[in-house]
Amino acid sequence: MENNFDVIVVGGGLSGLSVAHFLNKQNPALKIAIIEKADRPGGAIKTFRRDGFQGEWGPHGFLNNTEESLRLLKDLGLDREMQTAPLGDFRRFICFGGKLEPLPQSPGMLLSTPLLSLPGKLRLLADLWKKPRQEDQTIGEWAAYRFGPEVLPMVDVAVTGTFAGDLHRLSIDAVMPGVRQLEKEAGSVLRGLKKKKQTESGGKKGLPAMINFPDGMERFIDMLAVGRKNLLLSTSVNRLGREGEDWLVSTDHDVLRTPVLIMALPVNASLKLLKKLDEPPVSEVPGARIANVVMGFGKEASVPRGFGYLAPEKEGRFAMGAMFSSHMFPGRCPAGHVLLEALVGGRRHPERLELSDREMIAKVYDDLSRLMDLPEPPVFAEVLRSPGSIPQLEMDHPALLVWRRAIEEKNSGLHICGFGWDGIGINDVIKSAARSAEAALTKIRPENGQTPVKPVYF
Repeated sequence: MENNFDVIVVGGGLSGLSVAHFLNKQNPALKIAIIEKADRPGGAIKTFRRDGFQGEWGPHGFLNNTEESLRLLKDLGLDREMQTAPLGDFRRFICFGGKLEPLPQSPGMLLSTPLLSLPGKLRLLADLWKKPRQEDQTIGEWAAYRFGPEVLPMVDVAVTGTFAGDLHRLSIDAVMPGVRQLEKEAGSVLRGLKKKKQTESGGKKGLPAMINFPDGMERFIDMLAVGRKNLLLSTSVNRLGREGEDWLVSTDHDVLRTPVLIMALPVNASLKLLKKLDEPPVSEVPGARIANVVMGFGKEASVPRGFGYLAPEKEGRFAMGAMFSSHMFPGRCPAGHVLLEALVGGRRHPERLELSDREMIAKVYDDLSRLMDLPEPPVFAEVLRSPGSIPQLEMDHPALLVWRRAIEEKNSGLHICGFGWDGIGINDVIKSAARSAEAALTKIRPENGQTPVKPVYF
């Protein structure tokens, strides 16, 4: 095999495949190698199918509110086959006092929700007078300071649904830098959001929609990988080195050379290789492991119309929540059945992952049947235990991002993106991949400017 490439991308997950796509779209002549240690591309994105039931090992979809992702879908022709589940058409629930309550997604719902007392609702307005704290805080500390302690269960489920994490460990500066910038510039979050709304014009109004595909999320990976030359599977990178202006990438098969090296691995896998170039402030980012319990129920089951529910820690539930998958996307189960996917474990309860499949299924069924009408046990059940974990953007993460910027600037041709650096959602990963591709093509790194405000949808 020819050992010289215009670009080498380390990592064949969504990030690596996306960055290669964006590079070749701008310059089809670029010779790009993608190195992936697994025997298949896609990383955590993998779809499960058996006996007519379909679930996901990894992410269950992404929102249609990010330009880079929509552009990628159009390039691949997936915009013509994707399924969408509009957030405005489905309710999201929170477990509150042992019952499922709709989450407020509008000012009107916020005023009428039983999730907050009248003093708790009035306390939200204190944000207008709370002077921003300049230092980083946990999401829990920040939310309680700005909006009062009664909002913490709702903040908890937002964190659970995204990171399977702990609001008392995650960093507000790392998770929501756009909101923090808005808060500091305007003096309050509410004032900043009002000002932002007044200055915006055009664009889509209302709530976005969740995207998936009839054949599941793995379809996205299949289309990104099809026809991709020099996709080197079952190949591990052992060492990075320099020779003049070129990077030398040593694998277990060969040594490859390139002037442009893009690290598109999950954050911890990147750190293992990059620390030989410069010692990072942390050797490892904490992770949250989860299991997805896929459960099919017969016609006797009565599941509320909606996306699903999440449970704050204070409720003491076994499952972190469940998705009502067959409500969101048709074709996930045989006719006359309903499919639920319940999440177990996370940052706070890794010990629950030590249970056997049978024990876990029994505990999930007991938990869910206390919240909705599931009179008969599931007719189908499978526990999907992902080998990876969800990176947690905790209090040392902002320092890690500063280190990344410094090591990129010190090493010409090096660009770093991937799962867990700039977020963990599919849109976060694709957006970061697009920035890395643009920087590699133009040799101009983006300035630290205005950070977009990322909306929170439960």
